[in-house]
Amino acid sequence: MSAIIGLVVLFICVFGGFVIAGGSLAPIIKATPFEMFIIGGAGVGGMITGNSGAIFKGAWGGMGRVLKGPRYHKEDYIGIIAVISKLMKTLKAEGAVAMESHVENPEASAIFGECPKMLADHGLVGLVCDTIRLMVVSSGTLSPYAVEDVMTASIKHHHHSEMQNADALSTLAGALPALGIVACVLGVVKTMGAIDQPPPVLGALIGGALVGTFLGVFLAYGIFEPFGKRLVQIIDEDSEALKVAQQVIIGNMHGYPVPLIIEAARVCINHHAQPTFGELFDALRK
Repeated sequence: MSAIIGLVVLFICVFGGFVIAGGSLAPIIKATPFEMFIIGGAGVGGMITGNSGAIFKGAWGGMGRVLKGPRYHKEDYIGIIAVISKLMKTLKAEGAVAMESHVENPEASAIFGECPKMLADHGLVGLVCDTIRLMVVSSGTLSPYAVEDVMTASIKHHHHSEMQNADALSTLAGALPALGIVACVLGVVKTMGAIDQPPPVLGALIGGALVGTFLGVFLAYGIFEPFGKRLVQIIDEDSEALKVAQQVIIGNMHGYPVPLIIEAARVCINHHAQPTFGELFDALRK
């Protein structure tokens, strides 16, 4: 929601201020489709050349993530901790056989089904299932420290892959001002071909060319760079769920008391989405 509000403020202040100052939007509206075709096409082409298909798709999907905001909120973290705690209790009480259906087919698991938002996060579910599967096949002989190292490596790899999407947006933002100049230069070339025309015609052509420079800078610093920076923040926030899962699993492997496991998981969560200790403790007692 904050991204939408920001865009509204951006457009009102830029274009509204221009109109209030006595400017006419007609030349901008007339030139924008052609300039956007050049700038947008060059930007998309550069992204296709410089990124894999997965990163290209993830970068544009990241724009949607920015509009939606972070995936997890306070009640979601409570659900994640409760689900993983229940899985660990089931493993300890009923053994490896009882866990097979949960880790091999989490979509059909009654335990995972208690937190639908977690179930929709394939990275998080994969981390939990892969770790429990590792514990099962090792017949309880694994060192908690070794498992923690494996989980840490998996989390770092997942985070790095996600950050590549944000980097692609930031790279596009850096290129857009220059691409705007390219569009402007092409407009000037067009103007020079009509140098014999009267001043009103030349003025309109030059104005249309300058729209290219305006759009390149506007798109870069008004839209894509802020979106790229916000996507980094959202990726960082969403990755906290992976760290929470790690703390719950490793804490159970060590045999730590429940209050310590709760607090270790809770401190991994950013403050505006962090449940209280009491809320988590009450959820685990149910």
